[in-house]
Amino acid sequence: MSDIHSPLRYAGGKYYARKLILNLLPAHTAYLEPFAGGASIFFAKSKAKVNHLNDKDGDVMRVFRVIRDTPDALIAFLADLPRPTRDSHAFYKNSFVPNTEIEQAGRWYYLNRISFSGIMKMQNCFWGYGDRNSMPPQHWSRVIRSTSEKLQGVFLTHDDFEIVIDAAEDGTLLFIDPPYFNADQSKFYPVSFNREAHERLVNVLHRNADRLAFLLTYDDCEAIRQMYGWANRIESNEWNYCISGPRPKGKEVFIRNYELPSERYLRFS
Repeated sequence: MSDIHSPLRYAGGKYYARKLILNLLPAHTAYLEPFAGGASIFFAKSKAKVNHLNDKDGDVMRVFRVIRDTPDALIAFLADLPRPTRDSHAFYKNSFVPNTEIEQAGRWYYLNRISFSGIMKMQNCFWGYGDRNSMPPQHWSRVIRSTSEKLQGVFLTHDDFEIVIDAAEDGTLLFIDPPYFNADQSKFYPVSFNREAHERLVNVLHRNADRLAFLLTYDDCEAIRQMYGWANRIESNEWNYCISGPRPKGKEVFIRNYELPSERYLRFS
């Protein structure tokens, strides 16, 4: 199974850049996302022999685990919830107290699907459902079932990124989409990512660069280009956030420690 959509809305996700990114991935048998978030790239690509999704946000990984292991229970819980309204959003954000893992995951999923841009930091988790632009609840079960199938056999963790990168088996391909270097990501994500974390990331990738392949996406700034000056490829890329309309383009720097076969051919031709 390949080319399905993430079941989650996720701020900063790579849904609209997925085709661009997929074209830059080399052949691989093991795949890891240390900052999975909504895992748009994993869901858009074909599964490898070994697949590992990780995120420090335990709520995100709980939802993926519940979708993988008990999709019918999650679907049943969501089926009993009211149609999305501002009042229902406020209730499940502020008043509802989950008692089971299914209720925890169901509350999170419900709020994620009906909040503005899928932002799940509670201080900035605001109503954002619209009949024209949001997936209607009657389609949630279909998406949960398809993504549950894709998640079968996938290793799911919520560890620190440094731990999972150091532990990855030789030859693993990493797709890495950390919080931006310059932007204030504390508005969007419950787990903080400071300057020290950015420095730890470059260090762990540098010391594993001879045994792991990685594609890293970042905000395009001079500090990042200097930090990763040792990488094989540092390229600016941009994409449309939607098919039409005035929304700005996504624009980031893509950093790789490998060349594709076509690039090697051009270099030596």
